[in-house]
Amino acid sequence: MDLTRVVAPRGTPAPGRGRVVAVDVARALALLGMFAAHLVPARDPRSARGVDPLFELVAGRSSALFAVLAGVGIGLATRDVLCGVSGHRRRLLVRALLVAVLGLWLGLFGSGLAVILTFYGVLFCCALPVLHWGPGRLAALAVGWGLLSPVVSLLLRRELGPPQPVVPSLVSLTEPVVLARELLLTGYYPVLTWATYLFVGLAVGRLDLRRAAWGPRLALVGAWTAALALAVSAGLTRAEGPRADLVASWWRPGTPWPELVVELRRGMYGVHPTGSPWWLGVWSPHSGSVADLAHTAGTALLVLGLVLVLVRLLPRAPWVVLAGAGSTTLTLYTTHVLVMASPLGVGGPGALALHALAALVVGAALARAGVRGPLEAGVAALTRQVPLR
Repeated sequence: MDLTRVVAPRGTPAPGRGRVVAVDVARALALLGMFAAHLVPARDPRSARGVDPLFELVAGRSSALFAVLAGVGIGLATRDVLCGVSGHRRRLLVRALLVAVLGLWLGLFGSGLAVILTFYGVLFCCALPVLHWGPGRLAALAVGWGLLSPVVSLLLRRELGPPQPVVPSLVSLTEPVVLARELLLTGYYPVLTWATYLFVGLAVGRLDLRRAAWGPRLALVGAWTAALALAVSAGLTRAEGPRADLVASWWRPGTPWPELVVELRRGMYGVHPTGSPWWLGVWSPHSGSVADLAHTAGTALLVLGLVLVLVRLLPRAPWVVLAGAGSTTLTLYTTHVLVMASPLGVGGPGALALHALAALVVGAALARAGVRGPLEAGVAALTRQVPLR
């Protein structure tokens, strides 16, 4: 059985509404990576680099993969709907609203997590104007957006002062201007720059991922892009002039360079400082720089490409276990946030193992039963109320 093909879950009325198992597997990896970023302490005094190796591996990359796969999902679902595109736009808008409201509700709980769902919902809206575009135009848009949006962000944020990121919640609706600024420009996942990931995913979703050639191609393009971004960042930070500018313009000026390097490995909170344009070329997780967008978009393509290859080469492997969790990410992520807001919300490797195991077991059980997660089913039911014509 070729698991890279679109397979329809039980009760699905049309093949076009099936799922690509490899994409769900990649989405499960993104979810587990986000769990690790939430539960593994960033600092590790025992590590020569000063950062926990697992945290350093997943920080920034897992959430970017999540966003790219959001675009892939939208692209796959709308690849053959050039007719009646306005109806699909309305459905996507309703879906975006539902996800955003869920994120605002989750923001009321003291989970200590930077809840992504409200940003995610706004991000969906970026697909509305280009929902009918083909892969070539979308790829060009993704490249251009990834190069220009960080520059626009830097220039705009210079007029706003240092960011003070908060988790958007229903209370934030009382200050709509502040909320809009947070979601679009200064928050943990600012949509202005994160739209790059959505456009990358949309371009990929327009491809026929059932073809064997696309897995290696995506992996090669992703590896090359990710490596190039790291090489540019490494070369820039080795030069004395840019390094001095980075130290002088850091959030805490005067921080010694070795300490700043550790801070860069730990990552930022959605945006980088605005005092020097050299920040655009520095890679650090969740910094929103050109280097950050290029590297994390590249690693997302690399992961998806490798999963497509592996699923095709090893069709008898238990991919359904991972795919089940990947098709239930909204329910599993929401549950994860609520658990973290409860007395059970502790971190550490043990907690990571429990969260990951629970997600895999629940996802596999739902897949085995042929049903969707409750939140996925609810969003789908409400979205289907919107007529396509």
